[in-house]
Amino acid sequence: MTQGPALSPLFCGFDDSADQTRFLAAAWGSSARAAGTLPSVCIAGAHRFPDGEVRVRLDLEGQKNKRAVICRSLDRPDGKLIELLFAASALRDQGVEKIALVAPYLAYMRQDTAFRPGEAVSQKVMAGLLEGAFDGLVTVDPHLHRVARLEEVFQRMETGCLSAAGSLADLLRKENVSPDTLLLGPDAESIHQIGAVAKAAGLGAVTAIKERRGDRQVAISLPDPGQFRDRPVILVDDVISTGQTLIACAEAALKAGAKSVDAYAVHALYPAQVGKAFTKAGIGRVKSCDGVPHPSNAAPLAPLLAEGLTALAEFNRP
Repeated sequence: MTQGPALSPLFCGFDDSADQTRFLAAAWGSSARAAGTLPSVCIAGAHRFPDGEVRVRLDLEGQKNKRAVICRSLDRPDGKLIELLFAASALRDQGVEKIALVAPYLAYMRQDTAFRPGEAVSQKVMAGLLEGAFDGLVTVDPHLHRVARLEEVFQRMETGCLSAAGSLADLLRKENVSPDTLLLGPDAESIHQIGAVAKAAGLGAVTAIKERRGDRQVAISLPDPGQFRDRPVILVDDVISTGQTLIACAEAALKAGAKSVDAYAVHALYPAQVGKAFTKAGIGRVKSCDGVPHPSNAAPLAPLLAEGLTALAEFNRP
């Protein structure tokens, strides 16, 4: 590996985030005008023993960086979390003083309170784990509910909470969607995100009314169904997991006379069988940002993540 400029952090990833880490390092180097040299990249090795335990190793031979960035999305997080903690510890042991985590998708944010006695507040536990290992955090559109700002969750760590609205709007413009396209958010919680996407893309937008009846059951109603008639509709959501909400929205829009229905999302977490259900429900294209590797990826987040990383004042302070 070639040593980068003195001010460049070392960028570290895992096998499942290797490309993402390299794209981020390239975007950071470009934005930082780093003397025409790409920052150094190290891909950690994770060995699983027969009993399920893991050994993590980073090859830092010749590296003298005092700052490092670990890039990894925390979809399907349980196994990834322990590997991240081990990697951060290995970096500290080899003289790294500041470590930032770039996790485009940040898990365990939805459980921000105990809804019933005895429930763990996963958001609080997650904050404790990450604050104990990292000095900074950059993420995209975290799934917050009753907490308004990421700084309220991570009070002892510098954070960058980014919006992918611009990335989705860029994708819509790139694909030359019809100017009469109507963007549809799945519920009231999506109003700010879909409003930002619509404003940047110059399109109209509305939000549906959602009633959740279980993890996989939702009921959707549309405001002023007449406005959907003979118009292309694009569903916009932050996370697609089971896909039930988007399917219900698509069925409602098509019933109201929509010409077509596509779907765009920040984070795509759904498996292949859900994609088949989308097609059956009348959803055409499904496209997502590439924070979580997925066949639907179409909008790159590396430039946005690099900007967020550059904005971490304490992490970047010499």
